[in-house]
Amino acid sequence: MRSADVSDGHVQDAAALPVAAAAAVGAAPRAGARLEIQGLRHRFEGLQVLDGLSFEVRPGEIYGLLGPNGCGKSTTLRVLTGLLEPDEGQLLLDGEPVAPGGRRLRQRMGVVFQSPSLDPRLTARENLRLSAALYGLSAAEAKSRIEELLALANLESRADEAIDAFSGGMKRRLELARALLHEPALLLMDEPTTGLDERSFRSAWERIERLRDERGLTVLLTTHRADEAERCDRVAVIDGGRLIAEDSPEVLRRQVSGDILTLEVRDAEALCAELSERFQLAGRVVDGRVVLEREQGHELIPRIVESLPRGRIDSLSMHRPTLSDVFVKLTGRSLGDDAEPASIDEGVDEGASGKGETA
Repeated sequence: MRSADVSDGHVQDAAALPVAAAAAVGAAPRAGARLEIQGLRHRFEGLQVLDGLSFEVRPGEIYGLLGPNGCGKSTTLRVLTGLLEPDEGQLLLDGEPVAPGGRRLRQRMGVVFQSPSLDPRLTARENLRLSAALYGLSAAEAKSRIEELLALANLESRADEAIDAFSGGMKRRLELARALLHEPALLLMDEPTTGLDERSFRSAWERIERLRDERGLTVLLTTHRADEAERCDRVAVIDGGRLIAEDSPEVLRRQVSGDILTLEVRDAEALCAELSERFQLAGRVVDGRVVLEREQGHELIPRIVESLPRGRIDSLSMHRPTLSDVFVKLTGRSLGDDAEPASIDEGVDEGASGKGETA
């Protein structure tokens, strides 16, 4: 996702756009929502990328959009930032209609894009100064905010170095600092930990949680990682541009009862049918593996192993339900599968290498 000029004046008034125009006839805003999206639709080259998507983000919460590449997550953020104009729908900020990417929304919103949007020729401090000028901060305010955010990003000692030598984790921290310069009430983050190693992943999330806990910042993020979505206060499961489930991670996991058994075999469909006939087990074939959902799964494992010829099962594992298992149960596909249509959520938005980079 590319960044937009935060100071441009070409964005139309709310009444001129389809999203805001719907305000006159749309449903009344729910009390307490920082951001509300109602009935968002968008077609791209004949494909329905967003199909009546609706959700709300409450003040001071971390809200995650979880789904595979191409499900409409990044398209939603592109609409919010004004990079795409929706065909239908309505956006409300604190109960008032706003235009996608409009000035009032941009004044209250910070954005961390998935693709790099810093100037590699500038130092960390210079990147922040440039953004502070675009946001219209005074010299004194900019200096104070830059020092504070360099400390938050743990980049004080590297502040005057060109960022082209920074690691991926350091650049992500600087992107976050830049998004917070104007003290937004709402922070949008598109796949915020893409390409980071485990240590940098944990560090990034410690900062996000601090911002929520200490500043009351509202965060809307997209992710295809179940472990990342687990750290959100609430999660919207997205597939095919539609909301298919929404709740806290704990409540969503309850949709999958018991333990999850995964069997690696060479003939998954045949074994799934055999287990259904022999043990009355309703299994699923996902990514060439047989997946079973069963209470007291550890009691079933020896029964399965002993009933089958030696070598029939390559491996068998068991774990407690995760949000990845919830997605499989709801859609029949794994989070690693690309959704259809996939055209607008890929390209520059999904083009990160995925190689782990340290902080």
